[in-house]
Amino acid sequence: MKLKQLLLIVALLAAVSALVFIVRRPAPAHSADARLGQPLLTTTTAEKIAEIRLTEAGKSLTLKRDPAGAWCVPSYYDFPADFPKIARFVTELAETKLTRLVTTNPDRIDRLEFKDTHITVLDASAKELTVIALGKTSETGGRFLRFGKESKAYLAAFNTYPDLEPKNWAQTELLSVKPDEIAQIEIPFSGDERIIFKRAKKEDPWTTTATPTGQKLKSDALTQTLNTLTSLRFSDTTELADANSLAAKAHARIFQIETFDKKILKISIGRKPEEKKIKPPVADAKTGLSALGSAAELANKSANGMPIEPAKPPTPEFETIPAGPVFVSIIHSDSNNLINALMAKRTFQIPEYSFTSLPQNSGNLFEVTQTSPSANEP
Repeated sequence: MKLKQLLLIVALLAAVSALVFIVRRPAPAHSADARLGQPLLTTTTAEKIAEIRLTEAGKSLTLKRDPAGAWCVPSYYDFPADFPKIARFVTELAETKLTRLVTTNPDRIDRLEFKDTHITVLDASAKELTVIALGKTSETGGRFLRFGKESKAYLAAFNTYPDLEPKNWAQTELLSVKPDEIAQIEIPFSGDERIIFKRAKKEDPWTTTATPTGQKLKSDALTQTLNTLTSLRFSDTTELADANSLAAKAHARIFQIETFDKKILKISIGRKPEEKKIKPPVADAKTGLSALGSAAELANKSANGMPIEPAKPPTPEFETIPAGPVFVSIIHSDSNNLINALMAKRTFQIPEYSFTSLPQNSGNLFEVTQTSPSANEP
């Protein structure tokens, strides 16, 4: 082969090799997404939040913060919001970091089930600070999400589902007073019996003029009573005209507390008691003469000299109607106290144990004084 032909072949092969390299060379690596490793909500953004909106499956919930920093639940009678619950929710957003950019492909994004589940946070001017759309849960853990309608889907270790029940965001604690702030408590019992316990300072022992002879105050029982009354939380609320609530008022016990700064709270707790009623007679039951038998049966007994015993009245049957739910009503001596406004809106149902754990009679608060044995005793 001539040298000239050989050089042409080598040059041709070099050109082909260069073309193959260009066609097959790997695409340049994509730069890492700037959001990866960053939290869903920055600290700066979290500090500006004045409103949180949660939506899912056609339902929505809004939480709002006023200029003074107090949160409320507008859709639950403007009740104060459970701040610790809001704080936990915002903290999780601020601590959850994006772990992976899943896709920027619209078709793949559609398969991640981004529907209508959103977390929207706004500032005091109702400007959206961020909108997080939640998709389905990943099979390997975490949840797919994206910001607004961006064409990027991420994965994050976020497992909280938005709670769309307004009542669940309401602050259930009814009183902010603490046992150490109480200077006097009046405890009612059956009839007109009421016992007043007093102390001059929180370090002082409680005293009362009602201590029975040979007995002393059972301090643990009074402490438990104070703790129960100052930690009341509602489990549900109803309309002011609720029948169970009205029935409870007729059987309520009214406790009165006075604080060291001369604030007075009247706490009314009660429920409709259990009832036993006679069941109405069954419609087809035989009574009177019919209980002795038919006319033919009576004639047959008479003809054969059989005694005809007088009919016995039916034994009454009773049915038990369970006690009603427990309700509480609170009046604060400070007319501007929030509890007064809440009590004007709704009636408050509380757990049964908040009622049954209170002393049922004055004997529950006293115990026999232990005396040392005399020298003559064996």
